[in-house]
Amino acid sequence: MTNYKKKLIIGTRSSRLALAQTRIFIDKLLLVYPDMSEDGIEICPIKTSGDQNQSVRLDQMGGKGLFAKEIETEILNGTVDLGIHSMKDMPAQVNDDLSIGCWLERFDYRDALLSNNNHLSASTLETNSIIGTSSIRRRSQIIHLRKDLVIKSLRGNVDTRIKKLKEKQFDSIILSVAGLKRLHLDHLISFIFEEDEILPAACQGAIGVQILSNNQELKNFLEPMNDEQTQVLCNVEREVLRIIKSNCNSPIGVLAKKEDDQIKLKCQIFNHKGQMIYSNSLENFFTSKNSLGKEMGNDILSKLGQETIDNLDNLENDFDYTP
Repeated sequence: MTNYKKKLIIGTRSSRLALAQTRIFIDKLLLVYPDMSEDGIEICPIKTSGDQNQSVRLDQMGGKGLFAKEIETEILNGTVDLGIHSMKDMPAQVNDDLSIGCWLERFDYRDALLSNNNHLSASTLETNSIIGTSSIRRRSQIIHLRKDLVIKSLRGNVDTRIKKLKEKQFDSIILSVAGLKRLHLDHLISFIFEEDEILPAACQGAIGVQILSNNQELKNFLEPMNDEQTQVLCNVEREVLRIIKSNCNSPIGVLAKKEDDQIKLKCQIFNHKGQMIYSNSLENFFTSKNSLGKEMGNDILSKLGQETIDNLDNLENDFDYTP
């Protein structure tokens, strides 16, 4: 029997945000187990393929699991006990040998704009303003909102992106609210997009703890930290992507919310020209959580077809957009 209170090895990406998210997990762990010493916790920073190559577009690198594969390999090899992931980066098609043993409570799922001119809404951005992002989803959503804006690719960690904004390489950049808040950088936010402007990626703002599927002992150890509502809602969102075999880098926004005893699920899909090609909202009782994502996914396939979805995974033209 392994005593995880005595020794726990955590695999995580090496970025400041990833380490901040790992810190959130550790703080929660020590709160649940006050007799556990932090001296027994070892953090193992791991460079993922998405971190190592900052010059190539994510979709051109394969898109799926670029910020997770190396961490998963270390879990499978037994080098680390668990891995900390931003769940929006995790492919919906899972490795059966691995599972999410614990979901931390979801943080703010929205997207924010940081601007040199401190704009208060998307409508006030000047024509031909240069917007920075590395996300194909955000790219399509911004073009849908404002076809008169310029979009340029922006890779790198949060600090690097903010530095490029301050250097005036961009007029504005788009980042997740959760990441900014976790790094105590939310004071830099000019405004936060409404859901009807930019629908977030599946599981945006959620942290997942990945373990070996057959490690029931570790799953039991993590169980007191698991946030059931986050788990349920995020799995509904992930089920939509799983059904349509979507890449987590595709121009798809999907959000599940609990309101009273109902789950409300919304999905929007865009093509690379910024045209919305699918929009739907479904709701059902919380007890019907296992069917809602599947219903949305099947509706998408019936309306668009698998080939259309598959083609969204790859942006054939240049990422940069000019009106």
